[in-house]
Amino acid sequence: MLSLVSCKDRQKQGEAFLPESKGNINEIAIVIDDVMWNGEVGDSLRKKLAYPVDGLPQEEPIFTINQYSPKIFEGVVTQSRNILVVSKGLNKEFKHVENKYAKPQNVFYITGYSIHEILDLIETHSETLISIIKYSEIHYVQHKMEKARLSDDKLRGVFMINIEIPDTYRYADEKEYFYWMKKDIPSGSSSLLVYQVPISQIEKNNDIVGNIVKVRDSVGALYIRGTMEHSSMVTEEGYSPYFMNTRLDGKTAYETKGTWELQNNFMSGPFLNYAIRDEKNKRYLILEGFVYDPSNAKRDMIFELEAIMKSVHILQ
Repeated sequence: MLSLVSCKDRQKQGEAFLPESKGNINEIAIVIDDVMWNGEVGDSLRKKLAYPVDGLPQEEPIFTINQYSPKIFEGVVTQSRNILVVSKGLNKEFKHVENKYAKPQNVFYITGYSIHEILDLIETHSETLISIIKYSEIHYVQHKMEKARLSDDKLRGVFMINIEIPDTYRYADEKEYFYWMKKDIPSGSSSLLVYQVPISQIEKNNDIVGNIVKVRDSVGALYIRGTMEHSSMVTEEGYSPYFMNTRLDGKTAYETKGTWELQNNFMSGPFLNYAIRDEKNKRYLILEGFVYDPSNAKRDMIFELEAIMKSVHILQ
């Protein structure tokens, strides 16, 4: 009796014995010799992989990058979730391998005969590398959230959505068509808002960005207030929000990110807002995450909120 096993089956069998990958969110282990790291190649990698994240009040890199000499690329380092190996070789090549030493894992190889070839590969493929890592990191965070979720029954009943929220969050406020979930941390908090508005409220006068800002400021005035008189959350005027078209749950959506502040108060922080056009229900579903943590970095807190919001599914 013949037993036929495909290459894909063999790969899956091999992955079953791999250790779990390690590393913090948005972290890359770069395996490269010290000479290249301290020269043009290192400068190019830092420029491409450590540029500042848009919308944060303090400058933070898109990825935390750690350099390792090829001589010490062994043991725990090989189990990093995201690895980039840069080296000289006979062939000019960019390659991506999944789950080579651990799982889940991305291992990228940039190989060139000369420094010029390596620099060209970095320039050509850095956007691909970034998008792969960001996509897989979002899914990694979402997978972790599945293990301990806050019940979304209330949100399903009111907004007809499923969304994965970690059980570290709690329901902080509930109004008609407005829900506020909050995670308390020692130095601040992380918040998620869910609400909806008619389509016309976002598309009025063809000013999408302006209307999104007006809506979020009006919601802040209604529901998110400080202890001081006339103190409510607004979009900080000193910094123009970053705006882009995107898609969530297969639907047209708008991503807006910037800085919020509490009027007549000293509280402020970053926010990330998604306005999802739900044609069937004649509404924009608004998901917004915002962070208050004045003494610490906020990149990964906003990233967690992004992963939560990107898990949304509108029920039909």
